Amino acid sequence: MSPEPPDPWSRLEQELHPLRQELVTHPVYAMVGNLASLRVFMASHVFAVWDFMSLLKTLQRRLTCVEVPWLPSADPLAARLINEIVLGEETDEITPHRYMSHFDLYLEAMGEVGADTRPLEQFLARLRKGLSFEQALTQLPIPDSARRFVHDTLFMCGGPTLEVAAAFLLGREDLVPALFRSLIGELERSGMRCASFRLYLDRHVHLDEEMHAPLARKLLTNLCGEDPENWARATAAARAALSSRRALWDGVVAAFRGPCRLVNHDLHHPSPPPAIQTQAETRARGGSWASGRTKLTGRGLRRS
Repeated sequence: MSPEPPDPWSRLEQELHPLRQELVTHPVYAMVGNLASLRVFMASHVFAVWDFMSLLKTLQRRLTCVEVPWLPSADPLAARLINEIVLGEETDEITPHRYMSHFDLYLEAMGEVGADTRPLEQFLARLRKGLSFEQALTQLPIPDSARRFVHDTLFMCGGPTLEVAAAFLLGREDLVPALFRSLIGELERSGMRCASFRLYLDRHVHLDEEMHAPLARKLLTNLCGEDPENWARATAAARAALSSRRALWDGVVAAFRGPCRLVNHDLHHPSPPPAIQTQAETRARGGSWASGRTKLTGRGLRRS
């Protein structure tokens, strides 16, 4: 009797395992061994902390109702799962009776170690003025790798819900505990005093591993169902998210080894980042983005 084929989830994990292992064993963690390198790391990573919330809010907008007049969700279980994650990420009780988002906790940690928050603050100020994220990213003194990572994430937010969920789960919630354990180990070896950053890492390892990743996994499994095409699309989206993270880490390593390559793109004619491709190119590599190009401004998503 031939063995039963692996279930869809196991097959997805098998396909992504090599890329995931590259991230778990990436050299970036061992290089965060002193205060100067930690500042360089955080100056890029903060953009990943910020754009994580755009993935999460995309799912919340699509799977729950955040509009007025309110309408009941078509999928109450999905709404419950995503709202549970939002609660922890946006208003976590980080210490007794002290509530804040993980993004704000990260900014606090940056201030504690003297990392530069000005590029991120400038970026947010531009979004509040209504600029598109492409415009807001131009002329910021940040590495190209951080700029491309944000482009990749927000481009993903314009894709089908199933693919957004796959990028969210497999590129973030399921991955982060393993990545952050490596950082925690290096911080302990170095003896650096960075209480807020350590709190941020510890909270993510605890919440993501024990609560958020299982919730997101259930959500993705429900979205994919038994359709092999759905699982193939989820795998392609997750692979793109993991590849984008690897490029971000590679950029941080490059910044450790020499001056960051900072590019001031023209505000009116920004060059498209390599990861943003035409629909035909995207389909050729296994993706299936929604038709039409999605733009994200400080006021939200719109299609053109």
